[in-house]
Amino acid sequence: MARNYGGKIRAVVFDWAGTIVDHGSRAPMGVFVEVFRRFGVEISVAEARAPMGLPKWQHIQAVGRQPAVGARWQAAHGRDFADGDVDQIYEVFTPLNAQVVPQFADIIPGALEIVAALRARGLKIGSTTGYNRPIMEVLAPIAARAGYAPDNLVCAGDLAEGRPGPLMMYRCFTDLGIWPPASVIKVDDTVPGIDEGLNAGTWTVGLSVSGNGFGLSADETAALPPAEFAERRTAAERELTRAGAHYVIDSVADLLPVLEAIEGRLARGEQP
Repeated sequence: MARNYGGKIRAVVFDWAGTIVDHGSRAPMGVFVEVFRRFGVEISVAEARAPMGLPKWQHIQAVGRQPAVGARWQAAHGRDFADGDVDQIYEVFTPLNAQVVPQFADIIPGALEIVAALRARGLKIGSTTGYNRPIMEVLAPIAARAGYAPDNLVCAGDLAEGRPGPLMMYRCFTDLGIWPPASVIKVDDTVPGIDEGLNAGTWTVGLSVSGNGFGLSADETAALPPAEFAERRTAAERELTRAGAHYVIDSVADLLPVLEAIEGRLARGEQP
């Protein structure tokens, strides 16, 4: 094993929603609110967003385990929220999310250009997602028609464990034929996605403005007053920095200078 890798970056592994598609990671939000409502419990968009990045089963579990949501569940059902409830909600969630995801399949500005620039440098393009495979069977072909087709796809549920563990990243290493982890950058807009990269030993880049922490479409973002934009951006940056991201940028459009900075650090003997 390369104990002190000093070469070039060989692959970038991107998340999907909030990173390459769906500016603001908006597709799942209304679905989470709706499925809990169908089970007699009202939740807010903020409560739905809190665990974003986890595999969707674990995401539903984490929403229900929030104290305020758990209290509402107890009031509605006369018992604590349990894993059997997660199973039932998940069965409703998947087809609903697959139904709405085409409405939120917009490619984030600059993403296609960055991927093309990375490929021109000889890099492989990997991908992991908190979406399960039935949802990605809807989203991936839409993205491909728009020009985005990564070299692999690892979905929540493909392996024994998803985020924040490293197994999906390990699958990327195998699929892409890339090692060591220090030659890989993981790009994600959520804390579990950053954890996924850190736990796998890669460099990590968080996305503040295009992602879940900001939570708005590209048009909504552009229409914000400067003070509100700055406030939202700072909050999203703070969350990703606290998670341990090596770098935090607005969106994938800003990735190339970070790639060059990381390669400089590798040349100086630094590791993730």
